[in-house]
Amino acid sequence: MDSNFVLYLSRRTLETVFLLSAPILLTCIIVGVVVTLLQAVTSIRDMTLSIVPKLLAVGIVVLLCGGWILDVVLRFTNEIIGHIQNIGQ
Repeated sequence: MDSNFVLYLSRRTLETVFLLSAPILLTCIIVGVVVTLLQAVTSIRDMTLSIVPKLLAVGIVVLLCGGWILDVVLRFTNEIIGHIQNIGQ
């Protein structure tokens, strides 16, 4: 195992983390902006109004993207296990 392999593994890990977190983070940002605009227009200052829609939207995104997320995690895990097997030989 050399430094190039460690850098490659670190880069792949960060790419996978960003790829998997993107749908959830984008959903939170979009719903947060919409709810904030709605609160600014209607002068409603209720804190639960900003949290509940985000939770619902994130739940829906996780349900819709859950299979894809699991597939990406499994492929990444298989790749890591393959590298571990090669190191042992």
